Amino acid sequence: MPRPFRFSLAASSISDADTFVETARKVEDLGYSSIAMADHLDDQLAPLIALTAAADATTELRLTSLVLANDYRHPAMVAKEAATLDQISDGRLELGLGAGWMISDYERAGLTYDRPGVRIARLAESVAIIKGLFGPDPVHHDGVHYTIAGLTGTPRPTQTPHPPLMIAGGGRKVLTLAARQAAIIGINPGLAAGVIDERAGRSATPSATDQKLAWIREAAGERFEHLELQTRVHVAAITDDRDGVALALGPALGIEPDEAIESPHALVGTVDECVETLQMWRERWGISYIGWGADACETMAPVVARLAGT
Repeated sequence: MPRPFRFSLAASSISDADTFVETARKVEDLGYSSIAMADHLDDQLAPLIALTAAADATTELRLTSLVLANDYRHPAMVAKEAATLDQISDGRLELGLGAGWMISDYERAGLTYDRPGVRIARLAESVAIIKGLFGPDPVHHDGVHYTIAGLTGTPRPTQTPHPPLMIAGGGRKVLTLAARQAAIIGINPGLAAGVIDERAGRSATPSATDQKLAWIREAAGERFEHLELQTRVHVAAITDDRDGVALALGPALGIEPDEAIESPHALVGTVDECVETLQMWRERWGISYIGWGADACETMAPVVARLAGT
C-alpha cells in the first residue's frame, strides 16, 4: 500500500513573528500536515523557537525542523531542546537534521567549513548521541568529534521512543546515513558547492533521483518499506502554461526543460496536472511527503485539498 500524501509549508522566509504565527494557523486550516523551518543565519526566525510559537498557536499541526544544521549546535543541546519542544507540543515534533551546507553561514559566523565527508561523519555521531539522550539510560560516547560522559537526557520526549528523525541530503553518504537511522528521508539536490545555483541542477533530474532511491534502498534493506520519503519543491505554481515554465526553468537549473519539469523539486501546471505529477512521483519513487515555500501556501492549497491523506 502506498503511503498517504501529506504536505508541509516551509516558512523560513517569514521573518516577522506575528506573520509566522498567523501562517501556522492558516496552514493548519488548509489541511497541511506540518510547518517547516530551515536553519540558517540569514534573515529568518530561529527554527526551534519559531516552531514552539507555532505549537502554541495550533492543535494538530506537525512541527518540522527542515533541517537543523549539525555544526551550529552541540547534540546534547539539540536533544534537550527537541525533547522540550516535543513535550510543549504534546508530541508533534519532527526532528530534521542535516550536515550543514550553506558556506556563507559558516564564513560569516567564523565556523570551519570542513569537507562533506567530515561534516557527515560528525552528523552521524550526533545522531547516535541524540537518539541515546532520548532514552532512559546515561549516554557514554567517545568519538572523533564528540565525547559524552554518562549524561542522561532530560526532559523525556512525549513521542516514543522519540520524535521521528528526518535526515535530508542529496549525496550518497548522507542518504546512506538517513536510510539506516532516520524515519523520514529528505531527498534534496546535491549542494556540495555550498550554494544553490545551476550546479545543483544535474542532481535534481529524474535520473539522478532514481540513483538516490537506489542508494537508499541498498542502505535501508528491510527498513525501506517503513521509511517516509520527502521532497522540498523549490518551484511550485498553478499555471496553464506548463511548457512555458519548463522552457524558463531548464536553463536556470542547467538542465533540459523536460528534465526540469519532471524533477521532484519543481511542481507546475494546472491543479489536475500537479495532482497527476505527485501521483507519478509516489508511484516511481515512493515520495509522499511534499513541501514548498510560503509563497505557494494558498495557490497550492487546492492540490493539498485533493491529495492530503489519500
